Amino acid sequence: MKYYNLKDNKEVVNFKTASIKSQGNQKGLFFPENIPPLDKEFIQNLQLYSNEEIAFRCMKDFIGDEIPSEVLKKIAAETVSFDIPLRKINGQISILELFHGPTLAFKDVGARFMSRCLSYFLKDNTKKVTVLVATSGDTGGAVAHGFYNVPGIDVVILYPGNKVSKVQEKQLTALGGNISALEVNGNFDDCQNLVKQAFSDKNINSELFLTSANSINIARWLPQQIYYVLALKQWQQNESTNPVICVPSGNFGNICAGLLTYFRGLPVEHFVAACNKNDVVSDYLQTQQYQPKQAVATLSNAMDVGDPSNFTRILELFNRQFNDLKNMISAYTVDDESTLLTIQEVYQKYGYILDPHSAVAYSSLEKYLNENPGKKGFILGTAHPVKFPETVEKATQISVKIPEALKDLMKKDKKTVKINADFEELKRFLLNKNHGQ
Repeated sequence: MKYYNLKDNKEVVNFKTASIKSQGNQKGLFFPENIPPLDKEFIQNLQLYSNEEIAFRCMKDFIGDEIPSEVLKKIAAETVSFDIPLRKINGQISILELFHGPTLAFKDVGARFMSRCLSYFLKDNTKKVTVLVATSGDTGGAVAHGFYNVPGIDVVILYPGNKVSKVQEKQLTALGGNISALEVNGNFDDCQNLVKQAFSDKNINSELFLTSANSINIARWLPQQIYYVLALKQWQQNESTNPVICVPSGNFGNICAGLLTYFRGLPVEHFVAACNKNDVVSDYLQTQQYQPKQAVATLSNAMDVGDPSNFTRILELFNRQFNDLKNMISAYTVDDESTLLTIQEVYQKYGYILDPHSAVAYSSLEKYLNENPGKKGFILGTAHPVKFPETVEKATQISVKIPEALKDLMKKDKKTVKINADFEELKRFLLNKNHGQ
């Protein structure tokens, strides 16, 4: 499998190069040259396959012989080594709980797969590798955990100061060791822009071996397909119709992975992009005009993205045909007041506790199903409610218990370096760190 640069289609690389390089010339994202279909018999008989085998089959065509099958099978097994249950909330809406991994967020799947791929590719590398990543909340913790104490790899995480929850902040700042956290005086888009500038800077790249762990990296983006197929395996046990799938959407890598599985043959009725006030894509589907905005802070902070990087991949999937895209994707905007109300109502009616991102998705899917009676679907539960205790407790009037796995972490000290949204400050930090200063 080869991958081409969406901003320079003459730049064509293999999976290894795309994974290590992360983005191409002109900050372009890599995209597969073809979309390999999933075997129809495989899709119809998912019950016959283990989760590990499903994960392997989802990924093998995108990697080819660049990772030996036995190694890839081990990576796939470790990627899905925790529960990913599809639970029914009510008769029309279920939730795929993606928060049972080590950092209680959906990004554990992509981060685990990517960290193991990079470790394999770089095992004979003599130059220390720096994984540079921007996070709006959960990516940082998942990446920190995935790469913690991996020999030969440093991790530098940029996150917006005072715009992530306390649990999220502890997960990305308390480990220390080979993990450095930069607290940026700005928003997620500022962090993401700094990362992109670093990848384009000749001085930095002459001294450092840089790669990224955001969903701009295909090794983080592509494995997110796996849990859509695992969800269908469970869906088929109880339902005869195709599901409507609603995804909390910020940088749009998650829903893009789901759409990729649809193009590979996964039977899906429709996709719903659930947006908070950062609703660039909702506006696009109404006006056909893509207009990035300044990100605004919301209760669903991991979705506070004003210029989602992965939307260009979605456009590529649909060959930039607006009508085809609009027929397959709907988008809804949910404000903070509605987010709180949804958490409250779902808890009171069904005894289920949603985190703010899942609440945005629930509200959006409920609207879509009301407008399209007779259909059923599921939302992606992208984070554990304990990551957002103030919001959840305000809505439900109950305290969220901290899982045992988090108790020790919450006692650790936060270790950060504060910087402005200024590329020269980031550059100095990276180069000084490389020189041991």
